[in-house]
Amino acid sequence: MNRPLPVVRLRVPTDEDAVAWHRIFDDPEVMEFHGGKSAELSVYEELTARQRRHDAERGFCFWTMLDEDDRVIGFTGAQPWPGQWGPVGEIEIGWRLGRAHWGRGYATAAARMTLERLRAAGVPSVVAMVDSRNERSIAVTRRLGMRLVETFVTPVGQRKGHCYRLDLRAGDTP
Repeated sequence: MNRPLPVVRLRVPTDEDAVAWHRIFDDPEVMEFHGGKSAELSVYEELTARQRRHDAERGFCFWTMLDEDDRVIGFTGAQPWPGQWGPVGEIEIGWRLGRAHWGRGYATAAARMTLERLRAAGVPSVVAMVDSRNERSIAVTRRLGMRLVETFVTPVGQRKGHCYRLDLRAGDTP
C-alpha cells in the first residue's frame, strides 16, 4: 500500500543546525552505519559550513530537513563523493534522519526533492553509497529508482557496502 509522502522542507544548513544535527544524531541506532557512535559538535559545525560552501558554489548540498512544523529532523542532499576510493569525482546523494522520524517517508520525500534540484542544477547522475546491512536506506534507493552497480568493502572498518546509481537524464524519478 502506498501512503502519501509527508510534508518536508529543505533549507541550506545554518550555524544553529549544527547543534540540532548533533542532538538528533546522538543516538547509536542513527549512527549504526555511520561509524557507530556520535560525532562531536565540531564535526557538525564543519559539515554545515562545508555544505553552505557547496550550495554557494554548486547550487546543491546536504540540506537541513524540516518537518511540517519546521522542526529539524535530519538532512538530505548531495555533495561530491569525499572519499579517495569508490566513486571519486561523482556526486553522492545521501540522507540521515533522527530516530523519532523513521518510517514515515521523510527520507524518500526529501530525497525526491533533492533529485529534482540536482536535475535543475544540471547534475547528470548520482550515486548512493550504502552499508549492505542498512535495509532502510536500501529501501529508499529502490523507491528512487536507483540500481545497484557495485559492491565494495570500505577501506576503514572493512564493511561491505553497495553503490547505487541513478541517471538523472533518463526521465522522471518514481
